[in-house]
Amino acid sequence: MHVLPLSVLTRLLNTHNVPILLVELVENPPWSRQSQAGCLEKYTNSKWQQVLPSEQLVLTKTEGQVWLAIHQILLLPECQQKYEYNNYNKSMILKLRAHINEVVIEQIPSLVELQRHLEHLAIIEPPPTKQQLILEQVPEMRSSLMQQYKSKWRTLAEQQAALLLQQSQQDLLKCSRGLASAYNIDAMEGMLADAPKCVVCGSEARKRCSRCRNEWYCGRECQVKHWRKHKLACDLMITAT
Repeated sequence: MHVLPLSVLTRLLNTHNVPILLVELVENPPWSRQSQAGCLEKYTNSKWQQVLPSEQLVLTKTEGQVWLAIHQILLLPECQQKYEYNNYNKSMILKLRAHINEVVIEQIPSLVELQRHLEHLAIIEPPPTKQQLILEQVPEMRSSLMQQYKSKWRTLAEQQAALLLQQSQQDLLKCSRGLASAYNIDAMEGMLADAPKCVVCGSEARKRCSRCRNEWYCGRECQVKHWRKHKLACDLMITAT
């Protein structure tokens, strides 16, 4: 996060208050639920799975990612200097103390530093945030979308959930084909201002590898010359797809 632009870091910390969002995820994890039989279930590997009593304190990959994000944001010096610790933010962040125990620390040892930081935060008043003047461009597209869907976010979320989470195999295949056509390489490259260049000689290219469709050539001579180098990468791309 230390390489993020100042405007992006400010948006993450103060405009959207991501630290409090992460605290809410720890307090009310959407990936955990009680089944009708009263058993604990967690959403892992794209499906709900019952958790055995002996494994209820074992962190899933998603839970581990949330804790690592909290650790990164709260302990990074750049974030500490720019995050506004008002009374509300401080009280919310201190709720994390109830969720850091020996079992969690055993799984993510670096959380010891976070635990120490929270204990220190509880007894002192953090220094005031340095106020900085930030000028940034706000895209009109985002403002337009926010205005268009104002008070419609729940309906939109339900529509997307029905579209993405409750599809049959046939629906998923249809959606995949739609995405593939939307990101068609030929169509996208047709919009480029500069014509593709031959990977061998740098001349204007008119044909490309018919297998992986990734490398461009000016003619067959350059393609044959380059095949010995390109074969391994070509085979890997064909296998991946």
